[in-house]
Amino acid sequence: MDLSTVELSRLQFALTAMYHFLFVPLTLGLSFMLVIMESVYVLTRKEVWRTITRFWGLLFGINFVLGVATGLTMEFEFGMNWSYYSHYVGDIFGAPLAIEGLMAFFLEATFVGLMFFGWEKLSRPAHLMVTFLVALGTNLSALWILIANGWMQHPTGAEFNPATMRMEVTNFIDVLFNPVAQAKFVHTVSAGYVLAAVFVMGVSAIYLWNNKWTSIAKRSMAVAAAFGLASSLSVVVLGDESGYALTDNQKMKLAALESMWHTEKAPAGISVFGIPNVKEQRTDFDIKIPYVLGLIATRSVDTPVVGILDLTDKAEMRIRSGIIAYDGVEKLKVNADDVEVRALFEAHKADLGYALLLKKYVPDPRMATNEMIVQASLDTIPNVPVMFWTFRLMAGLGFAFIALFAIAFLMVTFEKHNNRLFLLACMIAIPFPWIAIEAGWVLAEIGRQPWAVDGVLPTFMGASSLSKGQIWATIIGFTLVYAIMAVIEVRLMIRAINKGPYESKLGRMHDDPEVSTTDDPALPVVGPAE
Repeated sequence: MDLSTVELSRLQFALTAMYHFLFVPLTLGLSFMLVIMESVYVLTRKEVWRTITRFWGLLFGINFVLGVATGLTMEFEFGMNWSYYSHYVGDIFGAPLAIEGLMAFFLEATFVGLMFFGWEKLSRPAHLMVTFLVALGTNLSALWILIANGWMQHPTGAEFNPATMRMEVTNFIDVLFNPVAQAKFVHTVSAGYVLAAVFVMGVSAIYLWNNKWTSIAKRSMAVAAAFGLASSLSVVVLGDESGYALTDNQKMKLAALESMWHTEKAPAGISVFGIPNVKEQRTDFDIKIPYVLGLIATRSVDTPVVGILDLTDKAEMRIRSGIIAYDGVEKLKVNADDVEVRALFEAHKADLGYALLLKKYVPDPRMATNEMIVQASLDTIPNVPVMFWTFRLMAGLGFAFIALFAIAFLMVTFEKHNNRLFLLACMIAIPFPWIAIEAGWVLAEIGRQPWAVDGVLPTFMGASSLSKGQIWATIIGFTLVYAIMAVIEVRLMIRAINKGPYESKLGRMHDDPEVSTTDDPALPVVGPAE
């Protein structure tokens, strides 16, 4: 398959993002679970909770390193592979990333060191505060990244300046409180909490299955079941809020993930199964649940939901309006003081990005034929089958997690931890939150295509002028480096899990009377320092 340089650049960034999402969500979730576990330790002063906190803290630390490494690479790629994108929207996009970098390196890095090496140096409450600040910093880093990404999904608080030929901030408050960014943040962070809860339950299930470190495992599973149940319910509720945000700001993405070619009359039903037929522009074997889509998308039962074909008609109108704006920009280059041209540009500048879609077919959008304009409007349709099935995979797993955590909560409450079928389900479930999170990322980013910044800059215009050889070299290089790092991390995680919360070689008795007789009777020494 012969890929263009733009497609290769997209592939490279997609792979880097995929690696990043393998590590960051677990870090987000474990950080606040550590706060809960250490809070119990501070309140009860039982050493077993100190051991629990340090054990899961060790796994958090291993994962934290890979999350930082992959995140740094993504930020460098904006300059290397997407130079025109960085030039065109860097004034807006760069600010949240800069703040995130400062927060990550100054807040997180400082307190992570104190968290690992301060157990014997800090008082219990002081160390708990350090752990909380690590969790806060980790989640605030995610907030700033998602503010940047949310602006790409729904660019607000910025306008194109014909004098500089770039997008510039007009209201930074609008950038910060972008409704799409806020919905993405709470939804993404909750998904990370679900992942961490499933991970902790799965590892605890392994210990219970093998009848090892059962006191640690039972307590860990209790925290994970409660935390996971609350988080999984939050994911569904916040996913509903994301659907409402799509109706206001990303109608095409919503229509595509429903494979909804024609406007759905009220009360709009949601499709639970169907086979998208792109060629015939319909959904075969479509099975719908009445009212649900209307309630999610419009918060009503009497408002229609706009379909793909009506949205492409609107895109065609915006392309024609954008051509007028583009003509104004070119004329203002010659005479910036032309009042009449300036007024015409101001009236149509919101559609300038749609005119840029025509550069795929003709250097000057003003020279585009009617056929080119129609084709450009059809280009605004993302990959409907991928969107349709990815959404259903993500949503299906989300409801499965709710069921798993509800069962786990009941098992913990009635002390049925050792049910073999339940333990097997917990172990099998470990990889599925990662699949759901990657599916969510695919849904968000493919759903935005063909835009790098929705309605502002087409993806094909944002790439750097690199050769295929240069891009392939970096793809191969990054893939090899991250594959090696991933193997190292997995081996370290497995080694720490196999070793367990205790070091038996010390041979010293644990002073907690609540530790089970099946536990290895030794002093807890998990972490970089004791």
